[in-house]
Amino acid sequence: MLITAASIALAFAVAACGSDETATRGPVTLNWFIFNEPSGGPTKIAERCSKQSNGAYKINFEYLPAQADQQREQLVRRLGAEDQSLDLLGLDVVWTGEFANAGWLEEVPADTERAVTANVFKSVLETASFEDQLYTVPIWSNTQLLWYRKDRVPTPPKTWDEMIDMGEKIGPAEGRIQVQGNRYEGLVVLTNQLIESAGTSILAGPKEVQLEEEPTKKALQVMGRLSDSAVAAPNITTSTEDTARLGFEAGDSTFQINYPFVYPSAKENAPDVFKQMGVAQFPAVDAGNPSRPPIGGINIGVSSFSKHKEQAFAAIECLVKPDNQLEVATLGGLPPVREDLYDQPEIDKVYPGFADQVRQAINNAAPRPSQSPAYQDLSLAIQRAVHPTTKIDPRNAQSTYDTLRDNVEKAVKREGLL
Repeated sequence: MLITAASIALAFAVAACGSDETATRGPVTLNWFIFNEPSGGPTKIAERCSKQSNGAYKINFEYLPAQADQQREQLVRRLGAEDQSLDLLGLDVVWTGEFANAGWLEEVPADTERAVTANVFKSVLETASFEDQLYTVPIWSNTQLLWYRKDRVPTPPKTWDEMIDMGEKIGPAEGRIQVQGNRYEGLVVLTNQLIESAGTSILAGPKEVQLEEEPTKKALQVMGRLSDSAVAAPNITTSTEDTARLGFEAGDSTFQINYPFVYPSAKENAPDVFKQMGVAQFPAVDAGNPSRPPIGGINIGVSSFSKHKEQAFAAIECLVKPDNQLEVATLGGLPPVREDLYDQPEIDKVYPGFADQVRQAINNAAPRPSQSPAYQDLSLAIQRAVHPTTKIDPRNAQSTYDTLRDNVEKAVKREGLL
């Protein structure tokens, strides 16, 4: 009888200790490694999801550097060391293939995939997949549009040649065309979109080069013609998204290829230019083929070395909910990845008068060849082949084409992770 009583007392004591431990353990901390997006949108939705998890998890931010190459370098170093402190990864859309191939990303479970892919643009989902498997979840997107001066051009051009013709007719004092031509990722974007718009692609598969000769040469000749034109920006070989923005705001440019951030920037910095600012689709290479705008943005992955994968995927499902995508768009101007959200009144406030232009551009977008695990090598190979764009012969791009194809063929045979 005494033994039984003691056993019962011990059982109650153990149960009590277990209850206290569960109560004091609290939510799992999920470390989200991502750059510090200045609008505060990701922080706000992370706080909301942490509260809505009912104590299952709390999202903690670990901020990466502002520059994309430095972000990647830090993640590669940590993941290469199998650092278990990484849970959620904020990844540039071109990193999916490389990171998945390295074994650093957990495949998205089927239940989560069904929840996070509804109404998401096909072009966006392409950036989140590798070898037909979803490895990341898109949270916001981005794309480029053609911005132009309505007081100088009543009807926007549909092709690059038409745009150059219009600029040259206006003259170099006011007809300049702003693009991204520096030797960096922005030049890869320009090259890829022109090649895609010409009717071919850089790659046909992760290690298979496409680059059909005639369409590729046509795309390269467009780059050569623009660079050789009197209406090219004087700094075209060092131009970036920001120099293009500043060049357009200065008033001596009629055209600009850039992301939607230039619209609120002009409103604040150059109100006279802003009043005349029109928007249209990314130009086509020729009238026979539709234009293929770029696709950018951020996808969220779960580290293969995370100790909290189940909670991490639950957090992702929350973070990409429609209301949270609208919150990020409202605070930071970052385009949602769900097509149906462009019918919401919140988006009309973010992109007044051109929400459908953004939707159309994302819908028609062509991702960069990031299905290659060697994308970093591939990006550098493309840059080296076409920079400076002033060296491309606008009448015969054979030499540049041969260099580009040779560089790309060498790049895709490597495994990247440099």
